[in-house]
Amino acid sequence: MTGGTLLDCTFRDGGYYNAWDFSPALITQYLGAMRAAQVDVVELGFRFLRNEGFKGPCAFTTDDFLRSLPIPPGLTVGVMLNGADLCTDLGRGAALQRLFPEPAASTPVDLVRFACHFHELETVLPAVGWLHERGYRVGLNLMQIADRSRTQVAELAKMSRDWPVEVLYFADSMGSMTPDDTARIVGWLRDGWEGPLGIHTHDNMGLALSNTLRAAAEGVTWLDATVTGMGRGPGNARTEELAIEAEGLRNRRANLVPLMGLIRKHFGPMKAQYGWGTNPYYFLAGKYGIHPTYIQEMLGDARYDEEDILAVIDHLRAEGGKKFSFNTLDGARQFYSGAPRGSWAPSEVMAGRDVLILGTGPGVAAHRPALEAYIRRARPLVLALNTQSAIDPALIDLRIACHPVRLLADAEAHAALPQPLITPASMLPETLRAEFGDKELLDFGIGIEPGRFEFHATHCVAPNSLVLSYALSVAASGQASRILMAGFDGYPASDRRNDEVDDMLLKFVNSEFTGPVFSITPSAYGNLPALSLYGM
Repeated sequence: MTGGTLLDCTFRDGGYYNAWDFSPALITQYLGAMRAAQVDVVELGFRFLRNEGFKGPCAFTTDDFLRSLPIPPGLTVGVMLNGADLCTDLGRGAALQRLFPEPAASTPVDLVRFACHFHELETVLPAVGWLHERGYRVGLNLMQIADRSRTQVAELAKMSRDWPVEVLYFADSMGSMTPDDTARIVGWLRDGWEGPLGIHTHDNMGLALSNTLRAAAEGVTWLDATVTGMGRGPGNARTEELAIEAEGLRNRRANLVPLMGLIRKHFGPMKAQYGWGTNPYYFLAGKYGIHPTYIQEMLGDARYDEEDILAVIDHLRAEGGKKFSFNTLDGARQFYSGAPRGSWAPSEVMAGRDVLILGTGPGVAAHRPALEAYIRRARPLVLALNTQSAIDPALIDLRIACHPVRLLADAEAHAALPQPLITPASMLPETLRAEFGDKELLDFGIGIEPGRFEFHATHCVAPNSLVLSYALSVAASGQASRILMAGFDGYPASDRRNDEVDDMLLKFVNSEFTGPVFSITPSAYGNLPALSLYGM
């Protein structure tokens, strides 16, 4: 890779965390550190076509903004455009003229890269010609290349050859490639492209640097990285590591002191705040070709616990998750699809009785003596969520669970517990049902329809797959005279799960169930009426 090009795109790829709102003071320090580390090109941001919502200066990276920065001599400045923007009605007009009003000779920008999906390339290539005529160097970055055949890759490489493209990049968009995959893609591109090649890697499986170095060994001369790997989800190859490797590859001594200081003062704390970098969830996403934004969104949303994330990954593995969509994410979280079905009728044991639902909050343990005394005296039917065991197990009549991953995690514990388990047994995978052995399963089906509760003899419809929604539906379908709840303390004040549970409770209170619903231990939920256990 003698004479190769090292490109850092920290402020472009990392801007997904802070809306590209990096301060000029930080960018100034960064530029000096990049020059000292022998980085050749800095891609300082996007040039977004649309202005929607607040985004900082590195989302638009205008010529005026760039002129305000002290760019060291010898450091090439680049910006990126999304190829998808040129495929819209807005992009087919005077978009390029608006984004690049000046020729390259009079601006700080030397290099423009297009990020393209394969179906966008044909629309983008004329823009390559337009920019080249105005003096810009132009690169293409082909995304999600791991899914394509050799014929498709070679065809698009040949198509690019007919335009003034300086470097043809490929991106391991899902972080699913191995070094051998990388070498294979390089070979396929060489079927149709003889010019410089570049690579942009993602670190889902911890292979970003290995894939980058393998690409260099196969003749790829443009190598991307970001400081501390800052980038969407698992992030990228790390500039501080690639700069060390590049010393030997290019025989150019790098001064890493400014970069290490920058990491200690700025990027290390930002990483602790935003949490980019690989973890087991990103590893699974890379392994199964799932877009990393699914993981990033779930990790940033308190409504998704470990079981939720694993269940969504398993769903997307089967149904496909290469393209991110909030609708797909919401649908994947519901887990159950198809018509609800069951064979057990809760009215057999609940009709006309009080049903006491035991949650997992600290209120159960805190008020255990009074709860146990009340149960012994009033004899409600006691329904415990999951494996909750904060009171005398002999006082629990039934258990209830519906989350597939939670069921799998707790299968051994459930098998050892004496109470029958209410669950959508006939709707679970056969392999999961087998985990329970001879355990008595009471098969009550569930269907998910946002905003709705319906109660039927052997199944229900609920607005989500929360076990509390399921338990309330079972009690309503079972024609309970009253539903009492204990241990539903709520989450910390800023936790979004409070809103989700409160919204669900309001829908239940307004449903066709006419019996009263009360919490008898402390609860933060505003839509859950309360009585005191001690006054009953």
